[in-house]
Formats: sequence, structure tokens, C-alpha cells
Amino acid sequence: MKARTATAGDHRAARYGRPDGWRGRLYDIIFRSDSVAGRRFDIALVLAILLSILVVVLDSVPRIRVRHADLMHGLEWTFTLLFTIEYVARLLCVRQPLRYATSFFGIVDLLSVLPTYVSLLVPGSEALLDIRILRLLRVFRIFKLTLYIEEYTRLAEALAASRRKIMVFLSVVLMAVLILGTVMYVVEGPEHGYTSIPTAMYWAIVTMTTVGYGDITPHTPLGKGIASFMMLLGWGILAVPTGIVTAEMTARRGDRRHGPARLPRDCEVCGSGGHDANANFCKECGAELPPAPSRP
Repeated sequence: MKARTATAGDHRAARYGRPDGWRGRLYDIIFRSDSVAGRRFDIALVLAILLSILVVVLDSVPRIRVRHADLMHGLEWTFTLLFTIEYVARLLCVRQPLRYATSFFGIVDLLSVLPTYVSLLVPGSEALLDIRILRLLRVFRIFKLTLYIEEYTRLAEALAASRRKIMVFLSVVLMAVLILGTVMYVVEGPEHGYTSIPTAMYWAIVTMTTVGYGDITPHTPLGKGIASFMMLLGWGILAVPTGIVTAEMTARRGDRRHGPARLPRDCEVCGSGGHDANANFCKECGAELPPAPSRP
């Protein structure tokens, strides 16, 4: 686990550039979590983020905002100044500050403090401070949840390998929504709320997903029968994508147990994916698959 953490830190150092001297020591505290100081800094940062979000949430409650307006305002500016200092420190301790400033976390860091300053010119924009919740993604660095990150990677691979099947499934669902929505538009008509085919399609989506807002309901016996059929159909529809992804994840877990981890491969002829690690030919069209490099 230590080796993996060091590799991640070296990768960031190669990307942003780790300077020498006091900037290098500051870099180790801010960007690395494999030291006591770095771990304490990250934990303190996450706690500050949570507290700042709590302040924003509580400030949106009218009763609390009226009673403790000065306190909330002071706390918000305190957190904003702290995050501003942290953002400037991140820019100072890297050799390529522009690269960090334009990275995902660099943009999030800037957006987490910008609304407070903008609120001086545009009242009400401080509510945008909830974007700080994105910075909690750093919690994975703190607790070194390698196992969970690996599971996220497996899920992403399974979704990517199942994309063709999921797209076909969604196209079938959209066709069913279009057909049944049109039928309900003809059966029920505008007098019962089905004023257009798009409105009827909205009702079909709400019904098939078993949400059931109740803003539009069928009144005729035939319409109620169609609605009942769509509700039962919705139960089956919800299970299909889950089964597709679960089967793909099970297959990939079996590949990892019975052979070396391989990078995902798609057939160069038909584009299908999800092949076994030791497969030589496409399971869809029979074409020869490209070589499967081992996962680094």
C-alpha cells in the first residue's frame, strides 16, 4: 500500500513539478498523504470543507439566518480566507502552477472561494459555495481506500464493456415510451391531461419507472389497462441493466482470479467488448482480437 501511495505522489510531482527547499517541504504536506503532516493537513482540510458546507446549509434556513446573521457571515468569510490561503499555497509549492490551476481540482479549488468574493458584487451568489463538496473527493487520498478505488475501476470497465447492450436496451425502452405514449394520447385525449404526444411520453416515462407523480392519470378503462401493463413492464425494465452490468462485473472478476489482469479489448471489426482475458477471437463475429496487454 505504501508503494502505491508513493507512486501516486511521484505521478503528481512529475505532472506539477516538485520544487526544492521550503516549497518542496510545503508540497509534501499539501499534495502527499504518506506522512504525518500530510495526513493531518488532509484531515483538517476535509473537516473544514464539511464545516463550511454546514454553515452554507444552515444559513439557508430563514430562522437561523435572521438570528445568527453576523455569526454565519463571519464564519463564511473565515472559511473563504482559509481556502484562499490554501489555494495560493498550492500554486506556490508547484513548479507549474498554471497546470495545476487548469486541472480538475485546481478549478474546483478556485470555484470554492470565488462565490464569496463575487457575492460582494452580486448578492445571493454565495449559495454556489456548495461546490466545495466536490473537494471531498480527496478523502480517498486520506484513508488510502485502494480496495474501493479498484472496485470503482471495475465498475467503470464493466459499464464501458456493456455500453452497446445498454444502448440497445435504452433504444427499446424509448421505442416503447413513444408507442405507448402515442396510444395513451389517442385513448385519453387532451380532456384527461394528455394534451400532446410529448406530454403522454412524459407520463409513460414516469409510469414505467414506477415513480408515479400523479399529475396525469388515465380515466378510461382502456387507459387504466394500458397503465397497468406499463407498471408491470417497468418492474422488468428496471432489472435488465442491473443484470447486464452485474454479469459483466462477474466475468471480469473471474478473469482476475483465473489469469493475469488484462486491459479491456474491443473487436476491431464489429466493436463488441467484454471478451475473456484469454480470448483470441471475437465472441460476436469471430474475428481475431488484438493482443491483450497486461494491466500495469
